[in-house]
Amino acid sequence: MAASQEVYGKVATVLVDSLNVNEEEITPTATLQGDLGAESIDFLDIVFRLEREFDIKIPRGELFPESVFQGDPDFVQEGKVTDQGMDELRSRMPFADLNTFEEDRRLSAVSDLFTVGLVIRYITWKLGQGAGNGTNGQAGVVFTPVSSPVSQGSA
Repeated sequence: MAASQEVYGKVATVLVDSLNVNEEEITPTATLQGDLGAESIDFLDIVFRLEREFDIKIPRGELFPESVFQGDPDFVQEGKVTDQGMDELRSRMPFADLNTFEEDRRLSAVSDLFTVGLVIRYITWKLGQGAGNGTNGQAGVVFTPVSSPVSQGSA
């Protein structure tokens, strides 16, 4: 089995077990919250299970950063993520594919970044670090999806 298929299979199993969804619902584009119904407590369970399944350590906030923007006007203006906000996302989530989000920078669309594919890319990225490919150098990245991944005090 190819490494990417193995990662996909293990991530799918983790998500099925954590979110109590059918395996058919697990697709690379399925959003964790919108499509699979993940809630804040589920993200902790997903991280725990991924750590166990892949024998890795996931620092708090690295996979699911908490409130990157915190209402910072340099990062968000008129409900849209600014260029500086995009740079912040890229630095905190180097494993994320932000191309689609780049086109629609609505703050309310940030939760759509958290897909099955993102989790797979993260695990692949993390496993690559273990092989000596370096680290992202981020300490305590914060951005955990709760009701909305970038909650600004409204839940």
